[in-house]
Amino acid sequence: MMLKAGTFLKSNKALGGTIFENVLIILVEKNDEGAIGFVINKPYGRSLTELEEFKHSPNLPVFDGGPVDREHIYLLHRHPHVISESLSFMGNLSWGGNIKDAIQAIAGNAIPAAHVKLLLGYCGWDAGELEKEVAEGSWTIIPGKEEDVF
Repeated sequence: MMLKAGTFLKSNKALGGTIFENVLIILVEKNDEGAIGFVINKPYGRSLTELEEFKHSPNLPVFDGGPVDREHIYLLHRHPHVISESLSFMGNLSWGGNIKDAIQAIAGNAIPAAHVKLLLGYCGWDAGELEKEVAEGSWTIIPGKEEDVF
């Protein structure tokens, strides 16, 4: 199977004892320069309201999206028509976007909180790296659907 946006990757035993042990990743971008994805099954153990900037926001859980750029919260969601600056990548799924748009839409009941996943950090691979890791057996490409993200 070819790696592309919307591909699901499950870590194998080769990654046991690492930050990627027992994770499920969805790729949101794949091109000649590399790939970007998010771990979708690893709660970070904190909520959005613990951040000073969002202390009056809906109390949404934050997930550990990956080891890269842990200074930012990223979004996976189903509402690019409401959340500006979003990038669609699979069916009705989008990533990125303006977090304040998302928070306002959830607080105003314009979109359900269950349709937005907040992720601290992301996973990134340079050109050829992910293909090499899959060939080495670190990752298994598995079938997945939009519902698996949330």
